[in-house]
Amino acid sequence: VQVVESGGGLVPAGGSLTLSCVVSGSTSRIYTMGWYRQVPGEQRELVARLPRGGESPEYGDFVKGRFTGSRDNAKNTASLQMNSLKPEDSAVYLCYAEGDYWDYWGQGTQVTVSA
Repeated sequence: VQVVESGGGLVPAGGSLTLSCVVSGSTSRIYTMGWYRQVPGEQRELVARLPRGGESPEYGDFVKGRFTGSRDNAKNTASLQMNSLKPEDSAVYLCYAEGDYWDYWGQGTQVTVSA
């Protein structure tokens, strides 16, 4: 199973980015998908948790309405629309997907927000 993120980059404060995640190679159902972020030397932090069913997404406290996560169950893809970005949002953003027995993680995509 491969998890591949894309869409990171360098943006000025106040700007927007959309991250994408594709899960391929899975022969079983993918359940929850989501996004975490990682800054070197700090703990990995939940950005968005996207349940497979009709539940509302869960977001980290710092999001405060700025980010919107979505997914396409049929395609095993997820996206994260990030608005009003701040320098403290700079991090590697990682996509994950929960399968029947394993959690799958991507390598991450770097987001850098300049002041």
